[in-house]
Amino acid sequence: MLRLQRTKLGGLGLSLFRGLHHKPVMAVRREDVNAWERRAPLAPRHVKGITNLGYKVLIQPSNRRAIHDKEYVKAGGILQEDISEACLILGVKRPPEDKLMPKKTYAFFSHTIKAQEANMGLLDEILKQEIRLIDYEKMVDHRGIRVVAFGQWAGVAGMINILHGMGLRLLALGHHTPFMHIGMAHNYRNSSQAVQAVRDAGYEISLGLMPKSIGPLTFVFTGTGNVSKGAQEIFNELPCEYVEPHELKEVSQTGDLRKVYGTVLSRHHHLVRKTDGIYDPVDYDKYPEHYISRFNTDIAPYTSCFINGIYWETNTPRLLTRQDAESLLAPGKSPIVGVEGCPTLPHKLVAICDISADTGGSIEFMTECTTIEHPFCMYDADQHIIHDRKYNGVDIWKSWFTAKVSYSQIKRVASLSVEGSGILMCSIDNLPAQLPIEATEYFGDMLYPYVEEMILSDATQPLESQNFSPVVRDAVIASNGTLADKYKYIQKLRESRERAQSFSMATKKKVLVLGTGYVSEPVLEYLSRDANIEITVGSDIKNQIELLGKKYNINPVIMEIGKQEEKLGSLVAKQDLVISLLPYVLHPFVAKACITNRVNMITASYITPALKELEKSVEDAGITVIGELGLDPGLDHMLAMETIDKAKEVGATIESYISYCGGLPAPEHSDNPLRYKFSWSPVGVLMNIMQPATYLLNGKVVNVAGGVSFLDAVTPMDYYPGLNLEGYPNRDSTKYAEIYGISSAHTLLRGTLRYKGYAKALNGFVKLGLINRDAFPALQSEAKPLTWKELLCDLVGVSRSSKHDVLKEAVCKKLGGDNTQMAAVEQLGLLGNEQVPRAESVVDALSKHLAMKLSYGPGEKDMIVMRDSFGIRHPSGHLENKTIDLVVYGDVRGFSAMAKTVGLPTAMAAKMLLDGEIQAKGLIGPFTKEIYRPILERIKAEGIIYTTQSTISS
Repeated sequence: MLRLQRTKLGGLGLSLFRGLHHKPVMAVRREDVNAWERRAPLAPRHVKGITNLGYKVLIQPSNRRAIHDKEYVKAGGILQEDISEACLILGVKRPPEDKLMPKKTYAFFSHTIKAQEANMGLLDEILKQEIRLIDYEKMVDHRGIRVVAFGQWAGVAGMINILHGMGLRLLALGHHTPFMHIGMAHNYRNSSQAVQAVRDAGYEISLGLMPKSIGPLTFVFTGTGNVSKGAQEIFNELPCEYVEPHELKEVSQTGDLRKVYGTVLSRHHHLVRKTDGIYDPVDYDKYPEHYISRFNTDIAPYTSCFINGIYWETNTPRLLTRQDAESLLAPGKSPIVGVEGCPTLPHKLVAICDISADTGGSIEFMTECTTIEHPFCMYDADQHIIHDRKYNGVDIWKSWFTAKVSYSQIKRVASLSVEGSGILMCSIDNLPAQLPIEATEYFGDMLYPYVEEMILSDATQPLESQNFSPVVRDAVIASNGTLADKYKYIQKLRESRERAQSFSMATKKKVLVLGTGYVSEPVLEYLSRDANIEITVGSDIKNQIELLGKKYNINPVIMEIGKQEEKLGSLVAKQDLVISLLPYVLHPFVAKACITNRVNMITASYITPALKELEKSVEDAGITVIGELGLDPGLDHMLAMETIDKAKEVGATIESYISYCGGLPAPEHSDNPLRYKFSWSPVGVLMNIMQPATYLLNGKVVNVAGGVSFLDAVTPMDYYPGLNLEGYPNRDSTKYAEIYGISSAHTLLRGTLRYKGYAKALNGFVKLGLINRDAFPALQSEAKPLTWKELLCDLVGVSRSSKHDVLKEAVCKKLGGDNTQMAAVEQLGLLGNEQVPRAESVVDALSKHLAMKLSYGPGEKDMIVMRDSFGIRHPSGHLENKTIDLVVYGDVRGFSAMAKTVGLPTAMAAKMLLDGEIQAKGLIGPFTKEIYRPILERIKAEGIIYTTQSTISS
């Protein structure tokens, strides 16, 4: 415990006091902000020191105060209700506005320095009554470090609480742990008793009594101040080992169960610049908005309990967002095998203790503080619901105190606060009140050296005339009816906020998203993170747009985009940006509306010849149209250009470039004849094999015809052998020699990946004439209904009345007797009596049929696999063989892998264009550093991680 620094008292003060005709008086007011506030700004021994100097100290009586009134009386304090005699009134928390007394000096935590809206009424009343307000939060030394604070005890209490909460949460998940013997901090007479309980739990952990199936527990601390240090003091009573952040992954999987692991996180561990992935502390202090946090990908997935001790400032990166929580809570593959009675954890992250209690801050989904009486709640990321203390819409604890609910209901809600799906949250905003005596002693020791000069403050005199030390003077927020010069910014903040609220709607950036297919939702989710973006969604599919409207704040517009040119034009004219997620044939139609109205446009699809024809018009309009921003095309371009540009920077040349990419079902869900399921446009997928392809191999141009002969170009892939992949060339790869600037390459191939057997099955469909885009009148709306059996009869040239065996024989003959292809046709019901969907063409009908048969079911995941291979010749003559691998799985409770990897880069480019990060004009792709570098950096924060590997040969 710190000693009283009496030497700072009594010098200047006594000399001034001797010249006064009356004795200055100070008062310690009663805390009345809530039932748990039992602290005081000074302990009895501090009061004794002040009275020994000749000052009169009034103590407002309180049975709630943890230190008994009689102890203050013994120390020389005078117990009385009326404290109007005092010139200085000390408290911990804010007093009620109606109890303020004019022209006094008050000291307390006002929470006004950020122009907090909830406390502006209090500040107005302080100014009106010409009160001198000293805010403890702004009492800092010459280094800007706070000299008066409760922070350490917030950390101590918070850590005790979350260990108790971990015990309850793990029990709810089926595990008794030593943490069950640790109680809430306020249940102990003092911290020494709590420390002993933690030590006892630690002893049991060291004996190996933690359940094996939950794996090693890891604790991550943010912040290096007193809050974090206080939490670590309690953690250190456990058998713990501190590791570096990069070691978390390993110890979280293979660590010793007889200990717990901790890591202390600093900025450089998780903050990186968006453009180059580097952390520069000087640059960060100037431009924090240029940085992102990798906490969600590099730290959080390996964290059992996260203890946050830092505040979030606007424009700085958040540690965790709502989307991060969805990813972190998705069921993962545990290296530990659980059995009935000994289950594994549903996900690694069990609990978060936000000691900062900064709502909507660095932890975005922490939107409401918990309380001492109800310390825990469960955050359900899937539904963004906080399961808390409400029972049938009633605040259970408030109603308990007024006898409106039963004890059984109290018990029910108490159990709900640690049960169910999600993360256990603890975010109490008055933690030191749980250890009130020690917190009071600690705070009083820091405040005591400054009390005398505060007593001598005369609020009726100008602030400039007061003989304050810099610590006290700079903490004066208001005096004589005005804000102190240092805090006049508060009024500007208020005015700025009011202006922002008034004009927010008028200044919002307007974005039109066209299409409501697979990719639209991650685009909407990403753009919705910016409250300054107003989103309109246009689609002709009413039920889809209605579903999106329930999840996101959008303006829905029902329209047939390809048939309502005038409506589209008037809608586009009101926007700052248009994002087209429509079938590629509609992009030129949308682009023409953007050109006419001079509105920028983004699309994930290829820049087709039809779009290319509009290039001059785009340039003349002075707008930006960016295409090929998805996965393939999109991320494949960006990863290629990053490698190519880096090679050129060191004088190297690209000798070969081969890129294969595919969207696939996760292996366990590939159980159908195509080994494929649809999370993308079925028509586009089917027609892909009909397109001719061209590529460069060892200096020779190879042409591949589409259709039946495309099977000849399919080759087995030797990487990821467990996936049993095959690949085939896609479109014209040779043109990328010019686009990528790699004319030196002797091999240039871009292709598609599928599971082995896919190409052969589709080759059978080609033979039967099922992949044909020509108009087919018998399937159109005015024709009679047709079954698949009847359609196949027509296609293979037998009578519609033919028996099944006759049709089967004809189909088999058409397939050249290939039993594998025949089995695919039968298993997909193409010889049966199911009605063929109405469509313009046979392939459109097949597409609708396969979309129903081969769609993803509940709990099924997709994946994307991309492999880029480069041959890089360095000036030394050495050949570098470099590979880039990108494997992403879909989230069962979130977005598919395809939707994420197409939608998020598209949305990021849209945001960059809106924010002015992209300045280029014309029809462009993501081939420049201006575009690809920020996107490749930002996708990492969304869990889209790629790896690289190189080998060097002479």
